[in-house]
Order: sequence, then C-alpha cells, then structure tokens
Amino acid sequence: MAQSKNTKALLIGLVILGVGVGFLFLPIRRWVLPLQDEIRNLGPSAPLVVAIGYVALTVLLIPGSVLTLIAGGVFGLWKGLVVVVIGANIGALCSFLLARTFLRERVSSWAVGNPRFASLDRAIGREGFKVVLLSRLSPIFPFTLLNYFLGLTNVGASSYVLANLIGMLPGAFLYVYLGATARQALTGGSKSVSTLIGLGATIAVVMVVTRAARKAMTQIEVESRATAGLNASEAQ
Repeated sequence: MAQSKNTKALLIGLVILGVGVGFLFLPIRRWVLPLQDEIRNLGPSAPLVVAIGYVALTVLLIPGSVLTLIAGGVFGLWKGLVVVVIGANIGALCSFLLARTFLRERVSSWAVGNPRFASLDRAIGREGFKVVLLSRLSPIFPFTLLNYFLGLTNVGASSYVLANLIGMLPGAFLYVYLGATARQALTGGSKSVSTLIGLGATIAVVMVVTRAARKAMTQIEVESRATAGLNASEAQ
C-alpha cells in the first residue's frame, strides 16, 4: 500500500514536471503568447475579463488549468494568483448554489449510486468545514464537479466558501507560478537558478500537502463507511 501511494505521488510529480517542461521547451510560443498578448491589451479590464472567464469555465464543468497558467503569464505570480482565486471561488460558489436550486435534480442524478459521494455526504454531516477543506486539498472528484456535489450536502455556504478558498490555494499557486515562469522563459527573460529552485520547492510542498490530505480523507471515508454499516446493523 505504501509503495502504491509513493508511486502515485511520483506520477503526480512527473505530470506536473511534464507540464512545466512542455511550457518551457515545446513550440507553444505561437499558441499561448498571442492569447496572453490579447488579454494584456485589454488594459485595466484584463483581470476582470479573466476572472469572468474563470467563472464561466467553472460553471460549465471545464477545467481552468490552462487559464490559470495564462493568468500567471499575463499578470505575474501575485496578481495572477488573486485573479485566479477570485474567479475560481466565485465560479465554485455559483455551481454550489445552482446545485442547491435550479440544477438540484440533475446533480442528484449524477451522484446517485456513487459510493464516494455517499461517504463524503455522511462525513460532511459530522465535520463539514474540515471535510470540504480536505476534499479540496486532495480532490476525490474533479474541481468543477465537486462544486456541484458539495451543493447537495448540508455544509453551510460560509463554511464552503472559506474551506474552498483555503483548499485551492496550493494548487492555484503552483499553476500560476508555473505560468509566470514559463512566460519568462518564452520571452527570453531571466531563468535564474533561484526561480527554478522556487518552482521545484513549490511542487514538492504541493505534493506533500496533497498526500497528507489524501491520507486524512481516506481515513475519514473508512470511518464514514464503518459508521454507516453500524447504523444499518442497529436499524435491523
């Protein structure tokens, strides 16, 4: 089991590294830079446009990883992180609220028969904020789909927003950092050793946090299933 977890962590690291290598060395200058330039040419409205785009992608269940990388290239690390976090969280809240109102029946049909969602729902009933936070740090469902699934649970909106905000920071930071670093490389900017060390350290930290969160989430799922089985036995 430990070897399996180590292998999975290694694969995650290789995927992230592969994305970085692709941005640094593949001929994507003509793919990404024109779009980044178009966004930059929007002037003061550029952050708003990107944030709105992120909201739309999130609600439509489209992963925003590429837009996160682009935001890092256009705005730099810290401004890009703010834009992404605002857009992603507003989009996540919109999906959450849609699942509680207009799209409840449809989202419920997605969740029917999914044992992992059943465990998640039971766990949130006991520790809402903690479970939402862990599910963000180590997502058991894709980010965009989890927003809708969490709308079916009884977690409070305020707890959901705060847990979502904190939980998405490590991953968002990594992708924005990667985008900002790639932009420097693609435009012939500085590729200092400190920048590469910083990127490597960020990847390592995200992997450690993700692994710890996954382990904690697995334990919660096991306890949730055990509790459900005990309650079923008592009911009989």
